[in-house]
Amino acid sequence: MRSLLAVLVAIPSLALAQLKDVEKVSVTSRPVAGNVHMLVGAGGNIGVSVGPDGLLIVDDQFEPLAPKIHKALDKLSKAKIAYVLNTHWHGDHTGGNAVFGREGRIVAHREVRTRLVVGQDRGDRGVVPPAKKEALPVITYDTGMSLYFNGEEIRLTHLPAGHTDGDTLVHFTGSNVMHTGDQFFVDAFPFIDVNSGGSVEGYVRNVEKLLQTLPADVKIIPGHGPLTDRAGLERFVAALRESVALVRTRREAGKTLEQVKAEGVPEHLKSFGEGYIKTDVWLETVYRGLEKGAAKATDGK
Repeated sequence: MRSLLAVLVAIPSLALAQLKDVEKVSVTSRPVAGNVHMLVGAGGNIGVSVGPDGLLIVDDQFEPLAPKIHKALDKLSKAKIAYVLNTHWHGDHTGGNAVFGREGRIVAHREVRTRLVVGQDRGDRGVVPPAKKEALPVITYDTGMSLYFNGEEIRLTHLPAGHTDGDTLVHFTGSNVMHTGDQFFVDAFPFIDVNSGGSVEGYVRNVEKLLQTLPADVKIIPGHGPLTDRAGLERFVAALRESVALVRTRREAGKTLEQVKAEGVPEHLKSFGEGYIKTDVWLETVYRGLEKGAAKATDGK
């Protein structure tokens, strides 16, 4: 069984794992609704707005894939990229910024720019170097903003600490499409980057609120996984609620982390642990997160 440390070591190097052979990576597109298309390659899913104002993309995967992403975009439109929106700072979503930032204006939450400027020293887990100037957002916001592009409002909403501290939901209001970034992994346990301000309980609160406010009949582009809808998000939220409650109950009963991991999850949740984040890693993430929350509550008394 992999430890949480092993996964956190691997996450910053995910680009290397996914791009061992760039030539074998295929970047494909599919229509979603209205002006919006979805590109799938290696890394986070890319949202694309296509129309008379040009192209707008949400996230841009890895720099070595830029030529393939360009080729896929050219099949949709020969227009130039006007804007690049980043849902958060991780390299599998911002790695192409250095290329696409020369073409369009990069827009992101303030913490995304801050983390890209500084980089991150993860000790024996490696260093994420500061981003190049052209890879940095030039337009930032705190709580959110709107762009009016290709005939619709594109609404950017910052979420409280969840996956990281700089997560954004992107809602194409006219097309009725939502790009969630890594605040949603389809039918899989999520990665929560506590080193980047992420929070287990915050993550759950964010997806619960999203579910409550989700527009009717919306199409959802998740950070990872296939195009989905409300039903997909409902399954995800239910799995998080149940697994977090399970860990909380066991922890409050005095069980150790190893005991919690050994007991695992109910049969109907096991498939959620077959993705990149395995069940034991998710249980440890939740256990550590609840432990940290309890320590903060005690300190605040």
